Amino acid sequence: MARYTGPVCRRCRREGEKLFIKGEKCNKNVCPMNKRPTAPGQHGTSRRKPSEYGMQLREKQKAKRIYGLMEAQFHGYYEKAQTMRGITGENLLRLLEMRLDNAMFRLGYGRSRTEARQIVRHNLIMVNGKRVNIPSYQLKVGDVIEVREKSRGLQRFKDVLEVTDSRIIPEWLNAEHEHLRGTVLSVPTREQITVPVSEQMIVEFYSK
Repeated sequence: MARYTGPVCRRCRREGEKLFIKGEKCNKNVCPMNKRPTAPGQHGTSRRKPSEYGMQLREKQKAKRIYGLMEAQFHGYYEKAQTMRGITGENLLRLLEMRLDNAMFRLGYGRSRTEARQIVRHNLIMVNGKRVNIPSYQLKVGDVIEVREKSRGLQRFKDVLEVTDSRIIPEWLNAEHEHLRGTVLSVPTREQITVPVSEQMIVEFYSK
């Protein structure tokens, strides 16, 4: 499966804001956005007023980069969101939030979505008692996510739990940190999805 392998922090600079792709590094002074917040490239310091299309494109790119998806996969989620009842933009964000790797990140068991994705791929996670190694696995209300018992002693989870208490768990999830387990309580509402994107602009972009 295709994936981005270039410099990660360059993506935040292109969007002009921190996307917190690198987890803890984004909160430290070593974050490139603190040192060089301009867009990459020789014309990065220019401040041309973006067109309507340009703003829509940036919102779409921002959402893709926050959730760590490539274009084909992201567009697939948009097409699925169109077939669902309700508002297409909100449906899109719900589908992205209900991914297994995102839920692991939201629960605090990955310091970034990238790390959470790696944890899932390494067969360390169980959903409803069965091993699942697909980061894009769509969760449902009532699903129980947990770290495999024989993997709970790994240093990576000990390190994660040291900073878990400082992360706010969204209302649609319930976390049991002592058991490295979480439960999906409900489908997230738009108010509970704290990503800095305008989903309406993404819908407008794909509707052209």
